[in-house]
Amino acid sequence: MRADTMPDSAPPTEGDFSCAAVVVAGGASRRLNHVPKASLSDGTSTLLDCALEAVAAASPRVVVGPESLPLPSGVLRTREDPPFSGPAAAIHAGLECIAADCERSQAPLPEWCLILGVDTPRIAPAVQQLIAAARAAEQAATDTPSPADSEASAGFWGVSEGIYQPLVGIYRFEAIRSVFSTGTTDASVRSFLRRLNPVAVQMSAADTADVDTWEQAQALGYTTSLWSSY
Repeated sequence: MRADTMPDSAPPTEGDFSCAAVVVAGGASRRLNHVPKASLSDGTSTLLDCALEAVAAASPRVVVGPESLPLPSGVLRTREDPPFSGPAAAIHAGLECIAADCERSQAPLPEWCLILGVDTPRIAPAVQQLIAAARAAEQAATDTPSPADSEASAGFWGVSEGIYQPLVGIYRFEAIRSVFSTGTTDASVRSFLRRLNPVAVQMSAADTADVDTWEQAQALGYTTSLWSSY
């Protein structure tokens, strides 16, 4: 399903679990000869479609990328400043966009936020793992509140075959917003996330397989670009 034909609004998160999502979709795609990753299609869905469907239960959802990206109604858009200044800057921009949208709508800030790259087409099961981990943490905090001075985790990130996935995670919104508030231009995402003491969630390599090269695109079946540039 193409992004511009997806449903106009995402379903709410289940119960009282409050979760937003930031999809990072504006990278330079150097190893793909600058063909936008978000545009790659398997003939049915683009990588952008897959990412948005994976976080469909989140609200609000924001895609960090150029204005040319086709987005369904109800999905927010922003851009890192300056453009192509890295995923840490993109996360900062996405979090601030969510906060601004909540302020405009007079809605409370979300409790949690999913962070997802646009290049993992089979990521939906892993996203459900992250949501389940966060919901369990919410329940545990309700049942047994942590001491104020404890170094409890502020989130969860994926680990596949020993490799940490900085763009597959879920974090308490206010904590991650604070950590990514300054100094994000051309910075390491992991250096910021480590401050949140995230808990590792073991994930399948098949679920977290990403598209960084044409060989990987071929292996996953996403070889047709639906637009040539940003």
